[in-house]
Amino acid sequence: MLLEFIGGLVTNSLALLSDSGHMLSDVAALALSLMALWFARKPPSLNKTYGFYRAEILAALFNGLTLFVIAGLIIWEAAERFVSPPTVAGGPMLTIAAIGLAANLLSAWFLTRFGDVKANVNVRSAYLHVLGDAIGSVGAIAAGLLMMAFSWYIADPIISVLVALLILKSAWGVVKQTMHILMEGTPATVDAEQIRRALQQIEGVRDVHDLHVWTITSGLDALSCHLLIDDPSESQRVLQQAVHLIERRFNILHTTIQVETDRLQHGRIQV
Repeated sequence: MLLEFIGGLVTNSLALLSDSGHMLSDVAALALSLMALWFARKPPSLNKTYGFYRAEILAALFNGLTLFVIAGLIIWEAAERFVSPPTVAGGPMLTIAAIGLAANLLSAWFLTRFGDVKANVNVRSAYLHVLGDAIGSVGAIAAGLLMMAFSWYIADPIISVLVALLILKSAWGVVKQTMHILMEGTPATVDAEQIRRALQQIEGVRDVHDLHVWTITSGLDALSCHLLIDDPSESQRVLQQAVHLIERRFNILHTTIQVETDRLQHGRIQV
């Protein structure tokens, strides 16, 4: 980050400066992700009965939003350079960008090797920050080659805008996923209607209602529902069968199931 910032000032390269600015956010993003992982390990309390797992989701959301801000700043600065492209020292810029690319690829390798960048949205947001930096370094290398070969200095802001657009695409994916989790949306890997049909096939179950499936944090889903049965004496058998079914077929371990009969009367449920 420091190398690209100083190099950007010396070579007058927006591509390097924007990439170093992105790296600065990554330092904060990676630190925030690490802190969230540590915080999520704290045990539940009477005040926080689900524990602190959502800290990971909040960190991912914050990281995604910072990517939007960074991309906007890059595009704003690039717009000014389109009008009057400054001279950029292509050779030094190329060298510094190559070093930055190596550092980013090494960081990305560590995250994919020792972290779950697919299932854990917090680690994924950190990975996307690093990957965005790697793309920025590739763009800076491409801009340096074009300027050295053709003195085409407008390549610097053009590459910067392209990198910013790629950052926006990645950021939208993270923000969309975290918002879905915070809105208690059904996990993408779960079909709620399929769960309903499976539960209704249990012998003795007449109806399944008030079915909710949501994500507490990445890789930890929860389910709650009501099962209407005919014979009260069969309630424990039906409950045990339902719990095992949801565990085996849908990999949901945190279940809250209310078994009830026609005699049970409760108030109107809003959701």
